[in-house]
Amino acid sequence: MPIYHKLGNIPHKRHTQFRKPDGSLYYEQLFGTIGFDGMSTNSYHEQRPTQVKEIKNQYSMAPKIAKANNIQSYQFKGFQVKPENDYLDSRKTILFNNDCGIILAAPKKSITDYFYKNTDADELIFIHKGSGKLRTHLGNLDFKYGDYLLVPRGIIYKIDFDSEDNRLFIVESHRPIYTPKRYRNWFGQLLEHAPYCERDIRRPQELETHNENGDFLIKVKKQNDIIEMVYASHPFDVVGYDGYNYPYAFSIHDFEPITGRIHQPPPVHQTFETDTFVVCSFVPRLYDYHPQSIPAPYNHSNIDSDEVLYYVDGDFMSRNDIEVGHISLHPAGIPHGPHPGATERSIGQTKTEELAVMVDTFKPLQVTEEAMKIADESYFKSWI
Repeated sequence: MPIYHKLGNIPHKRHTQFRKPDGSLYYEQLFGTIGFDGMSTNSYHEQRPTQVKEIKNQYSMAPKIAKANNIQSYQFKGFQVKPENDYLDSRKTILFNNDCGIILAAPKKSITDYFYKNTDADELIFIHKGSGKLRTHLGNLDFKYGDYLLVPRGIIYKIDFDSEDNRLFIVESHRPIYTPKRYRNWFGQLLEHAPYCERDIRRPQELETHNENGDFLIKVKKQNDIIEMVYASHPFDVVGYDGYNYPYAFSIHDFEPITGRIHQPPPVHQTFETDTFVVCSFVPRLYDYHPQSIPAPYNHSNIDSDEVLYYVDGDFMSRNDIEVGHISLHPAGIPHGPHPGATERSIGQTKTEELAVMVDTFKPLQVTEEAMKIADESYFKSWI
């Protein structure tokens, strides 16, 4: 995220002596991506962030493929994913390719007895149900219904939930997740035509600093394995940092829709991007105001991308029999569009209250065994 952020105490110059009150040194760490060419943050630690005492269990979280080469449209009933106590156990990958994974989770309990770090991917966590606090080594963020939490790869975190009723839609990205470049000028500032601005982005303001020795378990995800590593000092020992690489929150409710006289294409809803997929937000908005407009989307062919639409709330005008938590998959290579009757029903309508998150991938998605457990396999016939 191209916004400079500073939190806690840091020295006047980077890579210079920064001493504690007792005269000993704080330990500097450069936390960055894409070698030395991407976003980075300089953080300062009470203790060396390198003190591994033990490497324990290693086990796979790799998704199991049910359909590797898929051209069938599917509907998945997301709320049929059963809640589980543990955060990592609750995460069920339903679709994936080499660039990203799409995950549903219904965790009941907060993370209390370990820390988590994903070294494979950035995580975009959409909060469908629940509230709480994301706690990270670079500061904390409160979250609630409708929030996107952007957690860059390598962030060490825990999640505290306020209740056991939580539903998360998670996108893992093997490429960094950014704001769309067409919304930014060459300095990185969000432009006037962007559907949100820097004021809408919530950066960490609460920095936990622990200076403790002991046995601290971090569950590290690497190449779809979880590796349990025991560190000798508390992972949250940062006294200050500055830079561009940190977690942040953005609410879907702060996305300002772009409308027009005739139906606008999906890119007007774009919220995040990588070079391998985009994420869009469909929010309550006025419909098209041309006197002969058709508010329902036109039929279109997914020639180069798979389209995944996660239905969050409201009235989904273009689909029949859609409920909260449903996911539609419209794969590349075939056309899709409104269900029968939806186009006619839309004429004369003036606004929509729908809320949804869309992921368009530029490479085909594979369907997992977890997805088939919640799949409506007759969905592809729903245009008949």
